[in-house]
Amino acid sequence: MDSIQIRDAKAKFSALVDAAEHGRPTTITRHGKPAAVLVPIEDAHRLYPADRASFADLLLSFPGEVEFERDTAPLREVIL
Repeated sequence: MDSIQIRDAKAKFSALVDAAEHGRPTTITRHGKPAAVLVPIEDAHRLYPADRASFADLLLSFPGEVEFERDTAPLREVIL
């Protein structure tokens, strides 16, 4: 995998996209540390599938009802 600094990546962005289209991922570094990776679209689809359910969908698909016991102890007095 190739590696390039962020300032050089800005100048060569279209070449990096061409490389990704041809299956060559590139690591983008900031101050010598890896910050991001530009990958081919097939790899991105494999890593982040579009058909993944949202958190709301997962909550709505919960199969059973949940019963909670309420605390019937009296509330404490608050002086305002």
